Amino acid sequence: MGRANHLGGLPRKLVITAVGAFGNAVANLLNTTTVHNGDTLIQLVRSRPAGVPLITVSNHMSTLDDPVMWAFKGFPIFDAKLARWVLAAEDICFKNTVLSYFFRIGKCIPITRGGGIYQEHMNEALDRLTDGAWLHTFPEGKVCQEDAPIRRLKWGTASLIARAPVTPIVLPIIHHGFEKVMPENYAFGRRPPVPLWNQEIKIVVGEPMEFNLPALTEMALSQSRDSSSSSGQWPRTILGGLNEAAQRCLYMTISDQIRTTLENLRNFSKSYVKAEQ
Repeated sequence: MGRANHLGGLPRKLVITAVGAFGNAVANLLNTTTVHNGDTLIQLVRSRPAGVPLITVSNHMSTLDDPVMWAFKGFPIFDAKLARWVLAAEDICFKNTVLSYFFRIGKCIPITRGGGIYQEHMNEALDRLTDGAWLHTFPEGKVCQEDAPIRRLKWGTASLIARAPVTPIVLPIIHHGFEKVMPENYAFGRRPPVPLWNQEIKIVVGEPMEFNLPALTEMALSQSRDSSSSSGQWPRTILGGLNEAAQRCLYMTISDQIRTTLENLRNFSKSYVKAEQ
């Protein structure tokens, strides 16, 4: 049911249109949204080289980050073909048959928390990248509404970057304000029943990241030669037969680069937000 041709593609178009309308209302009618460097994101979504996948990575401030962060003016939020795929928590978005159908049609891929980077649906995400699609991830792995440095990232995003047949374009994004639109502890420790209004949402898009995977792989092999850490559960049939220690080194290095870039962008975004006030 997550296929593009399910019932002629009509359910997906309807869901993407409805969700886009909701996101547009929250971002631009109920609240005020401003974007820095949004054209870079739009261009990569619309006209990146054929067959080259795109991975966007961002901080995770609320359950509304996706789809509302794509609803800024000028973004093709109603185009089902251009719409992102996104990794979504199975225990939140796929609780029952109805929710599962809705989110699958809406191009969400269920991820089991604690299921590891080689769980079944990560292979589905890899298939989408192989198709040259756009995938969004929240590499911190959970919502954090504090004004705090980017936390240690989960390795799932790094593994997808390393395993994709064509190295994806990786675009970092930092946003502020969603924690006020959908606070986690609004009343009695619960979220509000509807998005709040009269808030300011700021979205700062960075520049594409480049990863020299052959060089990173060689470095991982070198660093892992003296390591004996192994669970015996990681496959050796990927990445040219890298053992588990080398895979861990590679994913850690990629994740650290993404985290550093996101943190630098977060620091820049603070000056951007202040300048807009």
